[in-house]
Amino acid sequence: MHTRNRITVIGTGYLGITHAACMAEVGHEVLGLDIDADKIRQLNHGELPIHENGLDELLRRGVVSGRLRFTTSFQEAAEFGDVHFLCLGTPQRTDSSAADTSQLDAAIDALAPHLTRACLVVGKSTVPVGTAERLNRRLIERAPAGDAINLAWNPEFLREGFAVKDTLSPDRIVLGVRTESAERTLRAIYAPLGDIPTVVTDFATAELVKAAANSFLATKISYINAMAEVCEAAQGDVVALAEALSYDGRIGGRFLNAGIGFGGGCLPKDIRAFTARAEELGAGRALSFLREVDEINIRRRSRAVELARELVGGSLAGRAVAVLGAAFKPDSDDIRDSPALAIANAIQEEGGLVSVYDPVALDNARKAYPTLGYAGSPTEAAQEAHVTLLLTEWSDFVELDPEEFGSVVADRNVVDGRNALSPIAWRAAGWNYRALGRP
Repeated sequence: MHTRNRITVIGTGYLGITHAACMAEVGHEVLGLDIDADKIRQLNHGELPIHENGLDELLRRGVVSGRLRFTTSFQEAAEFGDVHFLCLGTPQRTDSSAADTSQLDAAIDALAPHLTRACLVVGKSTVPVGTAERLNRRLIERAPAGDAINLAWNPEFLREGFAVKDTLSPDRIVLGVRTESAERTLRAIYAPLGDIPTVVTDFATAELVKAAANSFLATKISYINAMAEVCEAAQGDVVALAEALSYDGRIGGRFLNAGIGFGGGCLPKDIRAFTARAEELGAGRALSFLREVDEINIRRRSRAVELARELVGGSLAGRAVAVLGAAFKPDSDDIRDSPALAIANAIQEEGGLVSVYDPVALDNARKAYPTLGYAGSPTEAAQEAHVTLLLTEWSDFVELDPEEFGSVVADRNVVDGRNALSPIAWRAAGWNYRALGRP
């Protein structure tokens, strides 16, 4: 029989809601906390404010069972919880590449005065190395219980679209701890997940694991996109190149999909923050290559615009342009640093008449880019279009019939920004097909 813990989850963004619902699902009593009263009302009614596969069902089940509820009160959270998970955002600062940890600081400052008994505070946010040490001192100074409070760092490794699976069946658990009791408590919390490889380490290494993992993935994506640039110059095919590389067990095929590059709320800002923190520590040269990783990624967006411009004869001004995709990846409504919307906006700035469609991210896109045109379906977006760009590889788009879809456009020109379509099928249907890194 697994121990049931009383857990709070501070911050109900993408990470916080997922962690709270999954912890309730495995039997713990969970109280989620956020300063957004409207969001808390929504969550207490079992309504999910984001799009994430399978999470709505878990949220409703947790709320109905009584194991999961939400509050805006730090005092209530402190009285309820024995373990407090910090799931706050760390966006890029507006004045530099560094991470903004102000949400974490504010949460500690709001929670600490109410911590009158021994408890464990666990950071899950992606932070610059050294943050845990700083927050530990801040907690002990400001909490009445003082050094009876333990801090631990337990980074998250969630993929949007697969967050529930990644929480309930993680490939590893990392515990940055200072005491045996903190390790015991966290092992007990995660025991219902089964026998998961667990790495127990210090604060600094736990913080570095997430930054290192995201930097490696970003590097792999930008590597294959650099190869796409070489393929274009040499008339090679980056998709065939990537397939050949994938059979090498030392390299593997994951994250070797050339295209318009990565976006979202993690990889872009995390590699910039990692570089900035390394410079502060005097180790900037070690991560200087990440600047080129970032630059390659941004260059891919410009190249997609160039391909569209070439297909319509050299100028996008006054041309109708269909953009399929707004989210930074399929199975998500997240538009943070979305390559698709950056490209759509760049085309509009060149005078293109843009119409965007996405299965779930349109509301978010409209708020962020209100001047773009939007449509209710792929065919509506493509009405009389002179060029179509596939920029998020939703299965709905990949499975389009090129002949049927071609009947609504003005010109059969397509830029496959994700190398997700069949060039043979689309060319057979009379489309001028272009993709990044392919002849």
